[in-house]
Amino acid sequence: MKRLIDTKLLKWKDSKRRKPLIIRGARQVGKTWTVKSFGKKNFDNIAVIDLEKNSDWHKIFERNLQPDRICSDLEIVSNQKILPGKTLLFIDEIQTCPKALASLRYFYEELPDLHVIAAGSLLEFALKDISFPVGRIQFLQLNPLGFAEFLMANNHEDAANLVLLPPKQVSETIHNFLENELRRFFFIGGMPESINAYVQTGSLMESFEVQREICETYRLDFSKYQPHIDKYCLNTVLSAVTKSVGQQIKYSRLGEGYSNPTLKKAFELLCMANIIYKIPSVNPSGLPLGATASSKIFKALLLDIGLMHHLSDMPSDTEYQKTDLLNIYRGSMAEQFVGQEMLLSQNEGLYYWSRRAKSSSAEIDYLSVIKGNIHPIEVKSGSTGRLKSLHLFMKTYDNCSRGFVLSMRPYQVLDQKNITFVPLYFAFSLVNQEKS
Repeated sequence: MKRLIDTKLLKWKDSKRRKPLIIRGARQVGKTWTVKSFGKKNFDNIAVIDLEKNSDWHKIFERNLQPDRICSDLEIVSNQKILPGKTLLFIDEIQTCPKALASLRYFYEELPDLHVIAAGSLLEFALKDISFPVGRIQFLQLNPLGFAEFLMANNHEDAANLVLLPPKQVSETIHNFLENELRRFFFIGGMPESINAYVQTGSLMESFEVQREICETYRLDFSKYQPHIDKYCLNTVLSAVTKSVGQQIKYSRLGEGYSNPTLKKAFELLCMANIIYKIPSVNPSGLPLGATASSKIFKALLLDIGLMHHLSDMPSDTEYQKTDLLNIYRGSMAEQFVGQEMLLSQNEGLYYWSRRAKSSSAEIDYLSVIKGNIHPIEVKSGSTGRLKSLHLFMKTYDNCSRGFVLSMRPYQVLDQKNITFVPLYFAFSLVNQEKS
């Protein structure tokens, strides 16, 4: 599978300011496969050091943190040469060995010509206990596949290239094709194994079975979370968040029989595990948006729209048949999709706007910074006359000059209203910071 992160990995490889790289991301998003594929294509050899599979290798990092000595020992146990400039040293499941994490700073300081990448599951829990000096380590986030990557995996290269371009008008035939593929993506999602199951068999049910297995793996991981919390509480909160995508989160509504502090802790641990993402409400009067992020008013997304499909227990047969993608699972699937694409596309967190006035229900689904300007983004069906929150927002904040409405309407620019309608399948390219 082609991954958009490959371009960033190549940039890292050739950078004169290169540092050891840690790949972040939830379990089973394809970290190991992506790094191995990258290594095979771009280096003479790749030395894979799996510290979970080979726990006895931890002792190599316990003696001292001298990179030359560590590499010499790793060459022997792995039967692989480790040569600066020619070898990619890949330390997988590095979270199982805190000393290996700590050693990365010394690779930068004492062996800077060696390309080093580390990855692992539940990395955030290990990283919180390791102190990295500023400027010694680089990070990249690997998310589930986006819609363009899904198209590439299904051998629709031209369609993938199209949705990576800036939004524009397309023919009715192409629009219908992309709508049908997007419907499939809503239910298959972006987890590599789920997509591969569909590509290999053509069966949605095979994909659904993979989703079940992945979710079960996540639940088995709950016992590894530190600080420890009741796994049943974690499961309750995960299920509640799944059913609340697009809605403001209240800790008290995430599970009966648990205190608010316990529910908050469970929510935060799931965020640390990259299974859910917190979306704070902000004041869009100026930049950066995160400076005004509220700790009390927020929404949440799931890691992946396919896993959302499984965890929500939605009736797949009836939901899949719905004509308008914006109506699937009460519109929550479309909002999940847009948020997921924005996380993949832009280089910052997700935010939204909720009016603080008493008894007001006005809110904007997402805010994005495009070419240095703040833009409101609504995920809605219907005409401009029904976009009350968007009109109120743009009247209130004159620094936000144009609003975008993501739906399945054809691309249309309404200059007199400063609103642009953009098909859902262009969500990634609309906010792509690399091309802004």
